[in-house]
Amino acid sequence: VLFETTQGDFIVALEASRAPLTVRHFLQLVEADHYDATVFHRVIKNFVVQGGSHTSELDTKGEAPAVVNESGNGLSNQRGTIAMARTDDPHSATASFYINLKDNSGLDPRSERWGYTVFGNVIEGMETIDKIAASPTGPAGPFAENVPSLPVLIRSARYLSEQEISDSAMAAREAAEAELKALEESQ
Repeated sequence: VLFETTQGDFIVALEASRAPLTVRHFLQLVEADHYDATVFHRVIKNFVVQGGSHTSELDTKGEAPAVVNESGNGLSNQRGTIAMARTDDPHSATASFYINLKDNSGLDPRSERWGYTVFGNVIEGMETIDKIAASPTGPAGPFAENVPSLPVLIRSARYLSEQEISDSAMAAREAAEAELKALEESQ
């Protein structure tokens, strides 16, 4: 899924075989344009950036059904992974997701409690996530803290075809090779 934001773009690859219910739920929201015109409403440096459920006015965007918790799928909350946010109720995840800024194994399930469902990872554009993470934050709307002072808008989220993923990977590789060549020539 390609996310286009006011801070840049990023692409997440989804783990449908490990989190089938969550991925299906997430893709239904993508296909319904739910994530379009939402913001990253919670940014905690060295922890997570969270978004997908609030408008730029910090109102909740529509209702989404809850999805069953699949946190026991063997995927861990490592840097760059995407997971579903939820309340204390383990089966309360609806639309809000977060991306881990560091390894957060404390969010993984344990024998005595549920964890948070990881269902994919950022495969391109982690620098965009780091840029979002560097946003100054404070209180706003219904939130006492951690809201970016300048809204970080998700302009759109859309499913990429296999061909588009290949084209994107090829373009990224070509850009990296050109950058390396330029660096070598300057030395």
